[in-house]
Amino acid sequence: MIKASFFCFINIILFMASSPLFAQDTKYISWQSAKDIPDNIGFAGSFAGVSNDALLVAGGANFPDGGAPWTGSEKVWHDQVYALDQPEGEWKLVGQLPMPLGYGVSISWNGKIILIGGSNAEGHHSEVYIMTYSEGSVNYEKLPDLPQPLANSTGVLLNNKIYILGGIRYPDSKEAGQNFWTLDLGNLAQGWKINETWPGPTRMLSVAGVQDNAIYLFSGVYLNEGKREYLKDAYRFTEKEGWSKLAELPVSVAGAPNPALSAGQSNLIVFGGDDGSNVNLDPAVNSHPGFSKDIFSYNIITNTWGKIGSFPDLAPVTTPMVEWKGKIVIPGGEVKPSIRTNKVWFGEPLNSTGAFKGWDWTVLGIYFLLTLGIGVFASRGMNGTTADFFLAEGKIPGWAAGLSIFGTVLSALTFIAIPAKAYATNWVYFMNNMMIVAVAPLIVYFYLPYFRKLKVTSIYEYLEVRFNRPIKLLASLTFLLFQLGRLGVVIYLPSLVLSSIIGIDLTTCIIVTSLITTVYCFFGGIEAVVWTDVMQVVVLLGGALASLIFIVFSIDGGFSAFFSEAADNNKFQWAILESTITEPVLWVVLVGGFLSQLVTFSSDQVVVQRYLTTSSEKEARKSIYVNALLTIPASIIFFGVGTALWVYFKHHPAVVNPFGRTDDIFPGFITNQLPSGLSGLVIAGVFAATMSTISSSMNSMATVITKDFFVLLKPNSSDKKQFDFARITTVCLGLMGAIVSIYIASLQNSSIWDQYITIIGLLGGCLAGMFTAGIFFPRINSTGMLVGFIFSAIVLYIVHQANLVNFFLYPAIAIFVSVGVAYLVSLFFPVKKIEKGIL
Repeated sequence: MIKASFFCFINIILFMASSPLFAQDTKYISWQSAKDIPDNIGFAGSFAGVSNDALLVAGGANFPDGGAPWTGSEKVWHDQVYALDQPEGEWKLVGQLPMPLGYGVSISWNGKIILIGGSNAEGHHSEVYIMTYSEGSVNYEKLPDLPQPLANSTGVLLNNKIYILGGIRYPDSKEAGQNFWTLDLGNLAQGWKINETWPGPTRMLSVAGVQDNAIYLFSGVYLNEGKREYLKDAYRFTEKEGWSKLAELPVSVAGAPNPALSAGQSNLIVFGGDDGSNVNLDPAVNSHPGFSKDIFSYNIITNTWGKIGSFPDLAPVTTPMVEWKGKIVIPGGEVKPSIRTNKVWFGEPLNSTGAFKGWDWTVLGIYFLLTLGIGVFASRGMNGTTADFFLAEGKIPGWAAGLSIFGTVLSALTFIAIPAKAYATNWVYFMNNMMIVAVAPLIVYFYLPYFRKLKVTSIYEYLEVRFNRPIKLLASLTFLLFQLGRLGVVIYLPSLVLSSIIGIDLTTCIIVTSLITTVYCFFGGIEAVVWTDVMQVVVLLGGALASLIFIVFSIDGGFSAFFSEAADNNKFQWAILESTITEPVLWVVLVGGFLSQLVTFSSDQVVVQRYLTTSSEKEARKSIYVNALLTIPASIIFFGVGTALWVYFKHHPAVVNPFGRTDDIFPGFITNQLPSGLSGLVIAGVFAATMSTISSSMNSMATVITKDFFVLLKPNSSDKKQFDFARITTVCLGLMGAIVSIYIASLQNSSIWDQYITIIGLLGGCLAGMFTAGIFFPRINSTGMLVGFIFSAIVLYIVHQANLVNFFLYPAIAIFVSVGVAYLVSLFFPVKKIEKGIL
């Protein structure tokens, strides 16, 4: 029966995967025209940027009275500087450039605009100015001149350095330049530095951009004895790795607005440009149709180009792109040969929302009703005691406790963050998950007997017996700080999913998720939480497996194409064999992963509390091994989902939201590409897993607060009062979790997975050091432990701030430093009596 159901499930997914996708026509940018630049003709080659929160457009060139070279009209350069204080305001003339000038590079920097090179009727120039707008006028400062005159180049700002690429030296140059110059704005005395150039043709009118601490160079025009060749090549540069060649553009984008827009965490957007298709058209005889309107997005993860839209009007070239007040600004430019425009376009990124349909809501509703039903059914037997609320009076079977541990530790972090990490990189983090298999025997044979023997509710009661009460309270407080940070993360992730589904504000999602979960946790004890975990693990793994199958068989060529393409691009790489301590190389992942898992399974009340809900030590051991064994197939599935997404989006680059975060990649696929019903099932799994995990955290935190602090302050309180206090505490924790989650959302970190492991290392490592010292080192006393803990925290903070090692090693540093210092201090300051009853 089970086998038949499984094959039926697989066949349904395969049938869905064969259905056509992309029914939804996604629009990523909304365009509107702003107030025109106050010139009847407009300008091409203007400088533009932001100074003191105002938008400035300066200089440029045009042909008076709408003339053209073939009608005998001569190009005229201008020096006017116009300012716009607000998007709805009016342009005003605020000054002049030091000279009429255009076709240089504009860079906004620290409330100022840097003007680099350019040309006018006298020729090309090497001057570099800082233009500052203040109190209705502009003023200028000089910076070091370029090594040579230059126009029609491109440039970007990265890490307080200006990078200038390509261009031409003279108006009648027969070839473009291959210059790559750098000016460190923090060390102006050094002047311009000449760097190694890209491994490709010389060029002018290129597009440059910055994303993920790297410089990108796209397209341009190659001059061969004055004859233009339109380029489609692309390159990437970093200080560490130098230049590398990238996938070619679909067409040339010469002269497109500069720089390329850095969108989201992994995309660069290029607006229009001259594709060269009409280069041989005689504008004096034939009507030029205008330049390309296509908007392309380059994804730095998949190394692919996708057309994501079209410009709403005649698309301008030889004009800057400026980011101002959350808007994409493209002011003026040339829309046909010699024809300028005075139009200013504002673009705003649109939130991409999924099409959550009736079947999705139905599946989601049914699932939540089942979840609520399990909680209500389990809570009916609760007798209102703390032993029942916190430990289920030892009634949980070992296999169920193991599933609960698995779901609590992994949950939404697994469902969203691991696929995102595998999509963006490879399987290097896979061995971190596998370390739970290595840690499990250590927990079973060394830690578990102490926890079961003492019959504790809060595991930090062990530290009071082994050391003293201040050590216990310090550990309890550390756990609460760590768990509050984790609580914020696990609230944030499903809120991110909901935000992607229906497009509502992320903060609103966080508040709603926290409220619903707090209510559920308030009424359900640990027994309800555990049995809900059991169901959510089934749905989590089922939904993830369904997604993996669907994605793989949606790729042309199916599994074989998926595997071969991913393997050819090293997406299955599981180890980096180097000796560094700053990157996730194999030994760092193994050591750091082992100790990270030790932190979780030896000193985290949320996990250890599950050991204590079972009837015996034998059942508790079973729970630990069930969790460890489940981790293997689950990790393969979730890393596989991320890799499959990479292959899928490499084939379909245009359906990736360019403004999204990397962590949005799987939620975006779920809501936009999965069929109705299956999408609802997967989302239901994410939310059920998350709410169960949040309730587990709240229950465990309430346990520690009640047993380690409230009982200390109210030693004569009845069990009923402790039970009531625990429930009230749960409500307060829900509120605090929401606040922390909103703060995490504001960080815009590149990967929530990195952030999560960092939190474990910083707070959990010091805590795990206490248990390691207590169990394995009888000589360590309370004085030594206190000094070791404090010293370890200080060292870890310094290491973290200085970025000396990879974050995987934070737990190793915390444990080794705390135990080592504690041991040395205990040797010099011994106590007369060690509590040998538990050693």
